[in-house]
Amino acid sequence: MLDAIRWDTDLIRRYDLSGPRYTSYPTAVQFNSQVGTFDLFHALRDSRKALRPLSLYVHVPFCANICYYCACNKVITKDRGRALPYLQRLEQEIQLIACHLDPAQKVEQLHFGGGTPTFLSHDELRQLMAQLRKHFNLLDDDSGDYGIEIDPREADWSTMGLLRELGFNRVSIGLQDLDPAVQRAVNRLQSLEETRAVIDAARTLQFRSINIDLIYGLPRQTPENFARTVDEVIALQPDRLSVFNYAHLPERFLPQRRINSNELPTPAQKLEMLQGTIEQLTKAGYRYIGMDHFALPDDELAIAQEESTLQRNFQGYTTHGHCDLIGLGVSAISQIGDLYCQNTSDLSLYQNTLASAQLATNRGLLCNADDRLRRAVIQQLICSFTLDFAGIEQAFNIDFRGYFSELWPQLEAMANDGLIELDSDRITVLPAGRLLVRSVCMVFDAYLEQQNRQRFSRVI
Repeated sequence: MLDAIRWDTDLIRRYDLSGPRYTSYPTAVQFNSQVGTFDLFHALRDSRKALRPLSLYVHVPFCANICYYCACNKVITKDRGRALPYLQRLEQEIQLIACHLDPAQKVEQLHFGGGTPTFLSHDELRQLMAQLRKHFNLLDDDSGDYGIEIDPREADWSTMGLLRELGFNRVSIGLQDLDPAVQRAVNRLQSLEETRAVIDAARTLQFRSINIDLIYGLPRQTPENFARTVDEVIALQPDRLSVFNYAHLPERFLPQRRINSNELPTPAQKLEMLQGTIEQLTKAGYRYIGMDHFALPDDELAIAQEESTLQRNFQGYTTHGHCDLIGLGVSAISQIGDLYCQNTSDLSLYQNTLASAQLATNRGLLCNADDRLRRAVIQQLICSFTLDFAGIEQAFNIDFRGYFSELWPQLEAMANDGLIELDSDRITVLPAGRLLVRSVCMVFDAYLEQQNRQRFSRVI
């Protein structure tokens, strides 16, 4: 079965390295300032000519309260009025982008992330969705994959009703941990009742999918109290779960400096938490999709993985990797054909640039032939846990073994360790290696040796 995982502590200790999460290849670390708006317009034109379907990501950076663990691009403010000038510039960006696309290009996927998207008032959410519908071909029949990230402290029944009315049919709920001591240590006080109320509303209003985010490795967490959180979450029966490893990088993310490092669990405790969580979720019927993600067997991600159609992009695992991804808002990333590009992460610069009727693109990358090949290899490994050489050889007109001959000793070593099975015609990631699939992908990363590994989280 695809969801089979075998826990091998020795293998984990050997291959638990720091490395990318491969929401893209090449990763965002490779983005450079040579890519600008001209490249974006060129890519949009190609998308228009090919009439490729679209995936829209809209970044809302505002949060009313700071969570100390957070590494997202956000603005902490109690002043709700700060959203208005941002939304005015966001609407300008929507107009500038949309005029380079064809109205026939359907928006199959839409996602609001942040920050806290529900920081916006109901009127602001209505206005933003009206602008998106005016300028893009959003679907009206509820067949699209339209999701939004929810902080239960910022949402109630009326909010959920509004979101459903606006066309959202998926919600992702930030929870992280239910233990009060852990919540105080990271400045995120959130009761089980608040979370349950949002989930009850979503189910009553017939949202199609509910995801819950958890984090292990936070201060004051223990294997015992985190297991209680997981049990409570299982009782809520979300369709999907994301169980992230907390990466403590206070030198990069200032809010993390407020966390007492002496209160962090040990590496051994973190492994115990992960192992226990996998056992709990597996027993409850969830399948391991890969890269911290779990889903019920009837969820679209689980079905796509069974059918070998699962893909991965900047929004994580997806069934819409065939779409051109357009990022809107400060720090948002687009992937259009072979172009990656990202808006500036500076809110003032973003707003001032758009005030001058210019797009805020400030870095990116255009994939070359080798990038495209390695991207396909990494995508198949991380989504399907298997790689057939024949398909890659046919798609890219290469001899797989010859092209990657320098990597063969590393792959053979992984095969000898029981991480993978290496045949003459394929690589199969074995049950003991599935938690470590990032380590297998890293073998094919041509840029990794040039990079500072401390920029990345550990595999486990």
